[in-house]
Amino acid sequence: MREFQFYIVPTPIGNIQDITYRAVEILKSVDLIACEDTRTTQKLLNHYDIKTKCVSYHKYNEKERVDFFLNEINSGKKIALVSDAGTPMICDPGEVIIKELIKNDISFTALPGACAVTTFLSQVPRKNEEFTFIGFLPRTQKQIEDVVQKYSSQNMVFYDSPERILKSLAIIKSIRPNVRVALGRELSKLFEEIVIDDIDNVIEHYNDGIKGEIVCMLYADEGQNDIDIDSKIKALKSKGYKDKDIAQVLSAIYNLGKNDVYKRSLSL
Repeated sequence: MREFQFYIVPTPIGNIQDITYRAVEILKSVDLIACEDTRTTQKLLNHYDIKTKCVSYHKYNEKERVDFFLNEINSGKKIALVSDAGTPMICDPGEVIIKELIKNDISFTALPGACAVTTFLSQVPRKNEEFTFIGFLPRTQKQIEDVVQKYSSQNMVFYDSPERILKSLAIIKSIRPNVRVALGRELSKLFEEIVIDDIDNVIEHYNDGIKGEIVCMLYADEGQNDIDIDSKIKALKSKGYKDKDIAQVLSAIYNLGKNDVYKRSLSL
């Protein structure tokens, strides 16, 4: 096996057994493990009898840790990067150090392994393989509305917290009332659940609350995949049509939600 100076190592997203033999071997063989929360990572290390020293590396100290890691590597040490769960660099820290590794011509590699997005999508039927992953959903209502409208013609995958997801779904429903939703929670854990239904039914299903880490996909609106709605709205606007008229015309021709088209027209 080729020797690298730096390894990007995925860790389990729930079930502690979801780690590869190679990942365990790498974590045992390196000199340091860079991790988000040393307490969280230590539980994994203890389970697999890994004695390697951990050093905190999270979004609040990324820049100040870079020089330390580079000095350690230049002194001949090998380092592994992990996140609390899943694959580093996928909504987790890592960008700063990876950019510096490239800049300094330091050899590194990434191991395949657990990732909530792929674990979720492998259980969600789709007409094609195309999807857009946006990371965590934005926080403000306007930001959520904008991104949901922007990707209405694509399957859009995102993360959200259990504290926010029902509010987020309510905002999504207000602009795309007929959208179909796939929602996964507690993936690989005891109470894993994936619900696929119209947005009304998904909200009703979790009416009493929801627990666990959330991965969600909004299905592309039917009829939009082959239509450039924005260009058609702009063309009608150039002819003097009002927003309400544009919504009525395009919704009738392309079988789209009138309210969706209207709000999109207002934003252009």
